Formats: sequence, structure tokens, C-alpha cells
Amino acid sequence: MIVYALALFIFTYVLMFSFSKYKSYIALGSALLFVILGFLPVDKIIASIDFNVLLMIFGTMGTVSLFVESRMPNMLADIIIKKATNIKNLTITLALFSAIISAFIDNVVTVLMLVPVTLEVAKKIEVSPVPIVFAISIFSNLEGAATLVGDTTSILLAGAMDMNFMDFFFYQGRIGLFFIVQISLIAATLVLYYIIRKKNRKIEDCKVQRVKDYVPTILLVMTVLTLIGASFIPNTPDLINGYICVFYFLLGLFIKLIRTKKVKAVLKTFREIDFETLLLLASLFVIIGGIKETGAIDKIGEFFTTIGTNNAFIMYTLIVVISVLVSAFIDNIPYVATMLFVIGSISEASGIPAILLYYGLIVGSTLGGNITPIGASANITAIGLLKRNGYRVSNKEYFKYSIPISIIAILVGYVMNIFLFLL
Repeated sequence: MIVYALALFIFTYVLMFSFSKYKSYIALGSALLFVILGFLPVDKIIASIDFNVLLMIFGTMGTVSLFVESRMPNMLADIIIKKATNIKNLTITLALFSAIISAFIDNVVTVLMLVPVTLEVAKKIEVSPVPIVFAISIFSNLEGAATLVGDTTSILLAGAMDMNFMDFFFYQGRIGLFFIVQISLIAATLVLYYIIRKKNRKIEDCKVQRVKDYVPTILLVMTVLTLIGASFIPNTPDLINGYICVFYFLLGLFIKLIRTKKVKAVLKTFREIDFETLLLLASLFVIIGGIKETGAIDKIGEFFTTIGTNNAFIMYTLIVVISVLVSAFIDNIPYVATMLFVIGSISEASGIPAILLYYGLIVGSTLGGNITPIGASANITAIGLLKRNGYRVSNKEYFKYSIPISIIAILVGYVMNIFLFLL
């Protein structure tokens, strides 16, 4: 049974990679096959799905949609542009701004917010927006793993390790992912500064857009603050983080309905939620539940343990390298969702601290996605926006930014984890 389950699992990934546009439906079909073929008993389907993760993503996506609609991000971007004095400062400032935003909202949403603004500014000052957009996309991916709500992979990690919001800052008496990512961000910023060091052309002032509604900003801030507060309360319900995120989203919808008195306006916000990603994750949970039920996860863990010979340094390095290589070419959500369970099996079999391998997975998969234009959804989105607006995008120019920035960021995260957990 293990062989057949693994064969279906691998075939599913091949199909998702080959037909990425339909990956959610491919995963759903595979999940149904896992149940029909008896790999996962029907009575264990619900238990295999992490509803806390799904509720968190659903609620956060909804509140972020209201936040984008309020035009608050546009106003913040315009203020930053207004303060910049030349192209170099503008590029670095927008890159760092995208990083800050991405610590709390999805990377693709960050790109969708900032790229249109950047295109308009580029037209006004008559420069190519391509390098600036590259920087925005790369830095948004880099910072996504900094907090619990910054990226889907972070939410998946929190679910696997039972982490709360504050655990991303300090975990088991050591600094957490937040600070590891910030130090990687500093190193990446220095590299970006070196690449664009000669772009000193001055830019003119621009008009600051007005915010339509401050309520979504308040709701987003309250979501984060409540998640932080809940992290200090013992014995909270398993779905507490999901409940918090959904509550503030529904509150935002209620306020919107009262103000507009239009159900269509509320439905429009619902349509902005990426239900395909939610379907993908729910299906993956079922698939992973199936291969766990057959014992396949343990077999994969044993395979990695055999390669790494129970050596923590070798195993950690192997996880980072594989994560970088895989995430450079495919969406890291399915990969991370699977590997989180594999790492749990590896740690149990080898005695290697799970936190070391989990952090290696997140550093490798999150930062590795920046290396190629197709390695992360934010990159694909950014390049798509450039092409639709008539700008020529070459891989050579993208690699000029992505390779040095990604390599230094990955190396910094890789070395920091070694100092924290191995030395």
C-alpha cells in the first residue's frame, strides 16, 4: 500500500508542476482518490485537515482585501516616494516597505498593491520600473516568513509546531524566525544597494493619495494585536488563531454592509479571497493524511535519515539545499506542507532537534523561491504586471538582482541557524 500511495503522491506533484494553473483541482482529485482507494479512512478525513490554518488564511485574506480596497497601502507608498530623493533611494525604500508590509500580509497582495503605484511613478519620472519591481517582489518574498501571518508557509509551520504569534520572535529561549529574517534582510539590502549604487538620478515630488476608509487598517492592526495577546493566554482552544482572524474579517464585512447597504459590495470582497489556495491546502492535508496513514511519511523520513547518517549538520544542510532547489522552480506551499510532516518523522527517528530542520526548511523554501522568475507567486505576479503594461522583462536582468540577493540572504539564515542550534 505504501508504494501505491507514494506513486499517487509523486504523480500528483508532477501534474501540479506541469499544469500549475489547475493545481488546486489536481490536488482535490488526488485527495478524493486517496480516500476512494482506502489510503485514508473516511472517518479520518476531518482530523487530517488543519482547520486552524485554513481559518487563519481565510480571515487574513479577507481583512487584507478590505485593507487594499481602503487605499491605505497606496497612501503609505506615496508618502515614501515623496520622501525619496533619487532612484536609488526610491528603489531601496520601496523594497524595504514591501518587506515590512509582507511581514503581515500575503506577498502577492503586497506586489499587487505596490507595483501599480510604482508603474505610475516610473511614468512620471520617465525611468524603467523593471528593476524597482524586481526589488519589491524579491524583498516581499524575503520577509514573508517573519511573522505568523506573513505567509502561508509561516501559518503551516505554526500549525505543525503549535507556535503562537510571539514564538516567531523568541522560541525555546532563542531568537525566532523574525530576527533571523531581519538579519537576512539587512544583508540583502546591502547587496541591493551595491547593485544600484550608481542610480543617483533625482526624482520629482508626487501627489499623495487619500485613504478611503481607516477601518480596515484598524482591523488589521487589531488582528495582529489580538494574536499577540492570545499567545500569552494558557489553554486556549486549538482554533483560537483561526477564530481571531475570521472574527475581524467578518466584523469588517458587517461594517461595510452597514455603510454601503449593498450585499453586492460584501460579495465583491468575498470574491477577492483566494479560495483556490484554500482548496489546495485542504486537499493537501487530506493527501498528506493519507500517506501518513500508510506509513509513507516515516519511510521518506527514513530515506533522509539514511542520506544524512543521523548527523545534524549534514541533515540540516541537506534540507536547506533541497528546499532552495525545489522552491526555485515550484510553488513552495505544497512542498512545505509535505516536508513539515517528513521533518517531524526525521527528527523522531534521528534525534536531531526538529526546530533546526524546520527553520532550515522555511529559510530554504522561502528565500529559494526568489532565485528564478517562476519560483514564487509574487515573482510571477510582478512580472505579469510588467508585461501587461508593455515592459520587456529578461531573465538576465532578473538574475542580476535575484541571484546575489537570494544567495546572501540564504547564507545568512543558514549560518544563523547553525550558531543558534548546533554550536
